[in-house]
Amino acid sequence: MKRYRNGEIWDFEQEMQLLGDGFCDHREVILGLDGDTTCTVCVCMPLIPFADSLPDPPPILSRAVAGCSNHNSVGESAARDALELVMADALSKAGSTRFCVQAVCLAVSGVNHPTDVERIMNWLRDIFPSHVQFFVQNDAVAALASGTMGKLHGCVLIAGTGTIAYGFTEDGRDARAAGAGPVLGDWGSGYGIAAQALTAAVRAYDGRGPYTELTSSILRKLDLSSPDELIGWTYSDPSWARIAALVPVVVTCAEGGDEVANKILRNAVQELASSVKAVVRRLQLCGEDGNDPFPLVMVGGVLEANKKWDIGREVINCICKDFPGVHPICPKVEPAIGAALLAWNLLARYSRQGTLRSETYSS
Repeated sequence: MKRYRNGEIWDFEQEMQLLGDGFCDHREVILGLDGDTTCTVCVCMPLIPFADSLPDPPPILSRAVAGCSNHNSVGESAARDALELVMADALSKAGSTRFCVQAVCLAVSGVNHPTDVERIMNWLRDIFPSHVQFFVQNDAVAALASGTMGKLHGCVLIAGTGTIAYGFTEDGRDARAAGAGPVLGDWGSGYGIAAQALTAAVRAYDGRGPYTELTSSILRKLDLSSPDELIGWTYSDPSWARIAALVPVVVTCAEGGDEVANKILRNAVQELASSVKAVVRRLQLCGEDGNDPFPLVMVGGVLEANKKWDIGREVINCICKDFPGVHPICPKVEPAIGAALLAWNLLARYSRQGTLRSETYSS
């Protein structure tokens, strides 16, 4: 373990040592992290004996939140700083230190390639002692684990600022669809929905598209006076989360009967359902006849129920036409807890096998 360039954020460990045992909890712990383009959450969970079953809900010692940790969105330096800060904050709140950590399961968006995994593993090796086990995943894996108590089986659909569908079989095969970011077409995502709404407003204003209430509604939301100002607003800070925050405006217009807004949401439903169907087919989660039951964990603000336009319900209805065995699950715990539960399950498996190693499940 090196003294990292942000070593000052770990000064609390020395303070605990000077204050004595009464100020430091020496029990072994696990860190679970979930990071996306909006924020990063870290929870600290005690290491439950492997002979015991996981309690429901699992015990959590502390929870901390930091900024975006997707290196594709904010760059490597800012992503690394966010990860280190949130882990230090969680341990400090729990009265614990890095030397008590037995495993870190870090699930962040933007982990799409072995080079992404290796980069983050190197960051973690610099921060923690050599005994700590690391599990680096895409954030979709933590979301799946949040609905299955840490077990990797079934499919997860995330639809927030971005979107991805990710699935696992019981024998360890995995597959994913979408999740390539807004430039490559995550059209069912919050960003995709809002970007299409902004485009529709501009098209309506200059005569290339039909009239839509989206124009006036978005202008009111952003406190702008003319559609001409939308161009400057969009490019002054084109961050994904900032654009995606306009989704409620689109839903409200659709509920009010605006056809352009309704078309955008119908297209989003088709895109999201198509992502899930692609994963289910590739992994045969539905069995050979297409009717076997499988869990579908649904996570993200886009999928939350609204008064009339319930995007999540419409996605399930669309999937059911092809795969009637789909079993939708709304997690009772957040993805960061799912990451911690996943780390516990992996440690338990390795303990039974007599092997410990750092591992990833990224495709």
